[in-house]
Amino acid sequence: MRVIVCYDVNTETREGRRRLRRVAKVCEGVGQRVQKSVFECQVDLAQMEELERRLLAEIDLAQDNLRLYRLPDTRGCEVRQHGIFRSLDFEGPLVL
Repeated sequence: MRVIVCYDVNTETREGRRRLRRVAKVCEGVGQRVQKSVFECQVDLAQMEELERRLLAEIDLAQDNLRLYRLPDTRGCEVRQHGIFRSLDFEGPLVL
């Protein structure tokens, strides 16, 4: 399934800036950044639950915001993109 992860971390303090970097690092290990605080991830249910657990361990629920959107695998999920962003093809071959 494709999951969209969006977050807004309060960066007014040094600790907030550290949380922001840690949240981004967790997301970078699982998906691709499509905007500054938005990631697309191709995961199964267990990986999504692990991702959510790791992100909740990093954010401060009293100051930050975390949203995860599960997109259906069926047709009807459409992404329209404009501009210079080049996305990864999650379904294509992996070349290292």
